[in-house]
This record gives sequence, C-alpha cells and structure tokens, in this order.
Amino acid sequence: MAFSDLFSRRRKDEPDSLDAGASKAPVHSTKALAKFIAGLNGHASPVLLDLGPVIGSNVTFFGERLGCKIIVEDLSKDIDRCVTEKTLGELPVLFTKRFSQADASVDGVLCWDVFDYLDKAAASSLAKQLARLLRPDGVLLAFFNTVEPKEPLPALYTKHVVVDPATLQYRPYPAARGKQRPFQNRDIQRMFEPLRITEQFLLKSHMREVLFRKAAEAPGAVS
Repeated sequence: MAFSDLFSRRRKDEPDSLDAGASKAPVHSTKALAKFIAGLNGHASPVLLDLGPVIGSNVTFFGERLGCKIIVEDLSKDIDRCVTEKTLGELPVLFTKRFSQADASVDGVLCWDVFDYLDKAAASSLAKQLARLLRPDGVLLAFFNTVEPKEPLPALYTKHVVVDPATLQYRPYPAARGKQRPFQNRDIQRMFEPLRITEQFLLKSHMREVLFRKAAEAPGAVS
C-alpha cells in the first residue's frame, strides 16, 4: 500500500520506531546521493517515490532539503510474498499493475538496491514502469551489486538511512530471498531506456551507484 506524507510537516525530533536501537549499524560513503538531491532542487514541490521501507529520519532529511511529497512503495514485501507463495515467475506481470500513479507524475525515484533481488525479466518490467512514472527532467537513483558471491550469503535486505548527503547507514533486516546475479552495465542501460545514465560511481564496497535522468521536454512541446 502506498504511504505519502508532506516531508516539510514532519517534526525533526519525531522518533523513528522502525530503526530504534540501530545506531551501531555500519556507515558507507555515497557519491550519487548529493547529485540526486541537486537534480531535484530545481523542481517546485517535487514528488519523490521511494521503493524501500518507510524510514522516518529519511522523511525528515528529504523534507528539509526539498520540501517534497513522498510516496513509499515497499517492494520487498511483494518479493517476499512471491517467495512464500512460490510465484516469483509472476513478478514481471505484478510490476506492470503495481503502480497506480499516472504517467509522468513523480520527479524523483529512490530505488536503493531493490534490483539486486530481481531476475532480468522482473527487473526489466520494474524499470519500464519507473520510466513511465518519471516526469521529463526527473531523476532516478539505483544501487547495483557488482560481484557475485563465491558462497551463499544470508538473505538480507538493507535499510538505507541517510546520515548526510555523503553518508548512508546500512541497517540489515531479514529477507525471504537473497541477492541475485549482478547485472552487467550494458543490461542496466537497456533496462532503463529511454532514461539515460548521467552519473555512475563504483565504490570500494563493490556497489555501483547509478543516476538516471529522463530527457526534458523540448521547448514548446505539448505535455
């Protein structure tokens, strides 16, 4: 179910019950988040779509920076449900119906690392929907693992908690499915067409941060 709120109306000191007691979780640098924020600064009252769980401190952070409205669609729940019901093959079709928002209705999308948990068919279906939702000149941020593990790893999702524009705290929590085989860069480019990659960074953690942008409308174009 979608959750929305006006960031600017959230109190700075409101407790984040979802993340209580997680202050010792590791922190990691991010090079793309600041550029994502900068890409939205020129948008009046932007709408932000977040594909991760609701994190109160992130709501506060983006509210203070952008004064925007957020829509949260926690796709980890969809993935877990399909694992439990043994219907993972239905994910591509599910994603075509998952988002009720109108075409070109959001200014920014935070995917975090959700694509790491999808196979190519499901990932392509999701990317197509996100491209549909993004407004011209909108931006999308996604993280991609680049290394296939040599041995099975615990099935965990990660809450990406914004500390500041250059730092994220990673807070793991249980998942029904582990990360899948990494996508090649050329596959990522094709999945997100017609969006174009404007920035990408390969971090020491073997995570690739990719910033996409949808082309702006030509002057005089009718929307």
